[in-house]
Amino acid sequence: MRSTLLLVSSALCFAAPAPAQQRGNLARWQRHAQNVTIIRDDWGIAHVYGKTDADAVFGMEYAQAEDDFNRIETNYLNSLGRMAEAEGDAALYTDLRQRLYIDPASLRAEYRASPLWLRKLMDAFADGLNYFLYKHPEVKPRVIAHFEPWMALSFTEGSIGGDIERINPRDLQALYGSGPGTRNGDADEFELDPSGSNGIAIAPRLAANRHALLWINPHTSFYFRSELQMVSEEGLNAYGAVTWGQFFIYQGFNATAGWMHTSSGVDNIDEFLDTRPSRSRTITLLFKTDSGMARKPFTVLYTRHGPVIRKDGDRFVSISLMKSHVNALTQSYSRTKSRDMAAFRKIMELHTNSSNNTLFADASGNIAYFHSNYIPRRDTSFDWTKPVDGSNPATTYRGVLSFDETPNVVNPASGWVYNSNNWPWSAAGEGSSPRRESFPRYVETGGEETARGFHALRVLGGKAGWTMSSLTAAAFDSYLPAFERIIPPLIAAYDQLPATDSLKAKLAEPIAALRGWDYRWNAESVSTALAVFWGERVGRRVSRDARAAGISIMQYIAASRAAPAELLASLGDAVDALSADFGTWKTPWGEINRFQRINDDIAPHFDDTQSSIPVPFTASVWGSLAAFGARAYPNTKKWYGTSGNSFVAVVEFGDSVRAQAITAGGESGDPRSPHFNDEAERYASGRLRDVYFYRSQLVGHTEREYHP
Repeated sequence: MRSTLLLVSSALCFAAPAPAQQRGNLARWQRHAQNVTIIRDDWGIAHVYGKTDADAVFGMEYAQAEDDFNRIETNYLNSLGRMAEAEGDAALYTDLRQRLYIDPASLRAEYRASPLWLRKLMDAFADGLNYFLYKHPEVKPRVIAHFEPWMALSFTEGSIGGDIERINPRDLQALYGSGPGTRNGDADEFELDPSGSNGIAIAPRLAANRHALLWINPHTSFYFRSELQMVSEEGLNAYGAVTWGQFFIYQGFNATAGWMHTSSGVDNIDEFLDTRPSRSRTITLLFKTDSGMARKPFTVLYTRHGPVIRKDGDRFVSISLMKSHVNALTQSYSRTKSRDMAAFRKIMELHTNSSNNTLFADASGNIAYFHSNYIPRRDTSFDWTKPVDGSNPATTYRGVLSFDETPNVVNPASGWVYNSNNWPWSAAGEGSSPRRESFPRYVETGGEETARGFHALRVLGGKAGWTMSSLTAAAFDSYLPAFERIIPPLIAAYDQLPATDSLKAKLAEPIAALRGWDYRWNAESVSTALAVFWGERVGRRVSRDARAAGISIMQYIAASRAAPAELLASLGDAVDALSADFGTWKTPWGEINRFQRINDDIAPHFDDTQSSIPVPFTASVWGSLAAFGARAYPNTKKWYGTSGNSFVAVVEFGDSVRAQAITAGGESGDPRSPHFNDEAERYASGRLRDVYFYRSQLVGHTEREYHP
């Protein structure tokens, strides 16, 4: 299909308001602004107070835009399928992926049919961003110069990787474009730092103050969310992490309840095989070129199950995933006003929290682990991890699993619940967790306990007298269980080497260092650096065989299935790499593993010649609960982090709520701001700061108070 150049700007697709309409908009924006007060605390964090919920939404969008408008626009370029308008044809197939489900005309209709209260919030969302652009003409959007209320329905769930990312853009290119594309999994065989999060809730009977505690610890790419508070006279008062551009607290707490989401291993996205599509539609995408904006039409196929995303031989593969935009936005916003477990539980009946589990605690003393609450009820005779026959009536969904049919845990006898993106079968420890045999196979795809799961069980089991401080210490515990399982086979392989083998002498000191190691990270630890360099290399060597065996790399090596030669050669490579990059393999981990924030580019830049901060914790793949995903770059020897711990908080629910938190780097995206990097030292050392939840706590901690 040939692209044709446009003679007009893509911005005309969403026409700017006429002068009279603009005057009406301005009057409405100014009324909102007068009803909003923003207080910036001494960390630059916005506390937004509005008369109504809509006022609070208006103010929080304005405040977010002050901090980092670029990240807001980038999120909506992604969610609306318009990234190619900013970045060119390389983004066409990720845009097409979005547009399989995001159709502006349909979203406009859904907006018009939404409840009045929700429309008011969507109106306020657009008004807050548009008023910011009006007040800041120096800010030049890449594409979206005017936001419309219905756009909020394109971005209803704030996790780092939405369900739609299960669709491979290269598959779409192979089917609908030119070039062969590649299949899922063709790229990296070994993922060093899988995305995820940790959540922990402690019941009052195990807490020193007899108050429920909640640990909030998302692992995302850095600067993916802002931290703020939004308050209204209509009962809204929520604090936490907000994905840029959304109008609800995604992970956080109110005065009496808190929630933390972790990526789920649920199998709730299915592929179907059909001999022919049932319909088609044309999707036209715009993309940037050197000579202007161009358009490219795609004729996209659908079956009754969903869009066709690739072919398997002569059959079409379509995909089914949760796509209830209005209910999803309703659930995401409404849970921020849930005062207790009963209210939170009621909102879950919308069944749209599809890609996440939830850890919950409230001031009444309730704690819970909620598994993903969108799980289609299916015939268990099929293997739903693979494409199924779409023409077979037996593959038709039969509604969704109810709360009682899902592996949830409410107020367990153990007194605690947790999740670290692992299975639910250990969510409350032995004897208090759901039993795997009681549920369909598709409620969870994980085949074994994870390294972080082992770690969490170790720090939680049999403990009492919990405080905010001790829970924070547990979440920053330095134990690395993966290495405790995989280093003994390495040492055994070394001990079996003949004395004449050249590796015997070369690896003698490194093996001695690992043999005497306590399997704990530390910025001063040479063994931590050596283990990580070795683990990364052996992981890449054995990942394909481990995957073929259907087990994790950790389990594969721990079971002595890796060849001794692979284990030893990887250690030799690690020693060589450390020596080449740092002058000696005896390099402390903190000299390698660094936090640095130079600019606010979405793809950050790092520089060994500029200042950076040592970070003692490691990637989560080794079982570190505190996660820091770092690597070297083409221009660096040191490793710089871009993911892992981001917004971190500990919350205690008593007669009043108490909390401490930290954010990677700082709240502002402006390198000139004092709040661009003012939290970096605390972040690296795990020293959380006090949260000012009540307005009285802001006295003496206020940097600025203003109307938008």
